[in-house]
Amino acid sequence: MKTILTLILCSAFAVSAIAQKADSMSDEEAVRFAVTDYVNALYKVEPEKIERSVDPSLRKIGYWYDDESKTYKDNLEMTYQQLYNLAGTWNKEGNRTSADSPKEIVIYEVNDKTALAKLTAEWGIDIFHLAKVNDRWKIYNIIWQSPPK
Repeated sequence: MKTILTLILCSAFAVSAIAQKADSMSDEEAVRFAVTDYVNALYKVEPEKIERSVDPSLRKIGYWYDDESKTYKDNLEMTYQQLYNLAGTWNKEGNRTSADSPKEIVIYEVNDKTALAKLTAEWGIDIFHLAKVNDRWKIYNIIWQSPPK
């Protein structure tokens, strides 16, 4: 029982420390932090980072190139819950990413309430729309595609 209580207290402290760090960041740093959480959630199998960085109303759509048919699979939609579940399984075996996997984040624009960013990752390119709601930057829209041919 003591061990469980200690784990709960440590987890609460860690969450509080992360929230305080996010509060002290500039808007551009906070946008980068949200996109970093997103990619790390998938690379490191940490779906709790999706909770922190993505709004539950997420709209995600993508385009995946099928090497077999030599065509794109268009308009592949994903909900917040599907993304959360994927973050818990996509790299579970640890074989989808390596130390050399791309994690390049470009912040194109940060306004007082909206932002635009791009991530180049192992699966391709994601373009993000973020919004600042209740003093927190969250990802609301993602459009992605597999690596360009």
